[in-house]
Amino acid sequence: MSELIDTAEALDAADELAALRERFVLDDVVYLDGNSLGALPAGVPARVEDVVRRQWGELRIRSWEESGWWTAPERIGDRIAPLVGAAAGQVVVGDSTSVNVFKALVAAVRMAGEGRDEILVDVTTFPTDGYIAESAARMTGCTLRPVAPAEVPSALGERTAAVLLNHVDYRTGRLHDLPALTAAVHAAGAYAVWDLCHSAGALPVGLDEHGVDLAVGCTYKYLNGGPGSPAYLYVRRDLQDRFDSPLPGWNSHAEPFGMRPAYAPASGALRGRVGTPDILSMLALEAALDVWDEEAVSVAAVRAKSLALTDFFLRCVGEYVPDGRVESLTPAAHAERGSQVALRCDDAGDVMKRLIERGVVGDFRAPDVLRFGFTPLYVGFADVERAARVLARTLDETG
Repeated sequence: MSELIDTAEALDAADELAALRERFVLDDVVYLDGNSLGALPAGVPARVEDVVRRQWGELRIRSWEESGWWTAPERIGDRIAPLVGAAAGQVVVGDSTSVNVFKALVAAVRMAGEGRDEILVDVTTFPTDGYIAESAARMTGCTLRPVAPAEVPSALGERTAAVLLNHVDYRTGRLHDLPALTAAVHAAGAYAVWDLCHSAGALPVGLDEHGVDLAVGCTYKYLNGGPGSPAYLYVRRDLQDRFDSPLPGWNSHAEPFGMRPAYAPASGALRGRVGTPDILSMLALEAALDVWDEEAVSVAAVRAKSLALTDFFLRCVGEYVPDGRVESLTPAAHAERGSQVALRCDDAGDVMKRLIERGVVGDFRAPDVLRFGFTPLYVGFADVERAARVLARTLDETG
């Protein structure tokens, strides 16, 4: 035990991202649930107070122009863009992940055109993505085929219009091969739609580099935007003129204040907007993103630390927890691992409840999965060692 504690201290001392922890509101709890809700960035409360008291309270309607409210969706989208490997002008912020999945999937089917009447969806997807895909299939007259990501290449055909995939599996933490799967989808003449909820802000994505067509993601996990913070939609630049949103709102009109009865879409990624944006949560998100700018944090450095943290956690669990008590569902290979570790064990719900009572916060996924998310911006190696040690003690007591 003492050896692992010493190792954690040495790793923390050498950690180039360690100073970032001070930019978050934290306590002595080991917080390993940033893959569900990121911690509060310290600069957010003051910014939100300014938005409420001055921009809304004093400027009122003038803030749409004077405080930049109207352009917030694309401005904040441009700040998220480099975190997912995209050039400016391709990401717009607004609505929820579910709504953006619907926009992207229906638009992809419409771009695919006649003769392509099949949608493939990740069989292990987060439930909402599956619900949305089923509804989009009904709306567009498509057949929906759930398939495992590894089986996508063999399942593609001339009828395939679009494929909806998760970059990282929300339950197991498995990282899917975005470049190879996107290339396979394109080779079949279909469109790739990626859900980045569990990867953006934790690892490189490379949307532009790999030619991804459309992508969506939330901002309240590794981007720390706050509960219910708005999601984002990526539309590759050369597809923007063909992007036909199933939700054409006045905010995406070419002349939003023209109040014309006929819809004419705006140019660029603005086509992804719908209605009036949620300004309070959107500007809280903008403040949360400051940590990436002010410290010049690179996604590569974050990924390196993420892998080091998850490696160390698995090592500590291996040494502290008796053989056979837990089973890791997260791949050992770095190329197949996101920024979380999922452990299967008996009585997982009760075990997680006890862990939280003892100051180690992860989460439980039915029926038997303990999930631990590692946000490199504020999680340290001492946190990891402590979490594994408390887990071992808890498992020992629960038999």
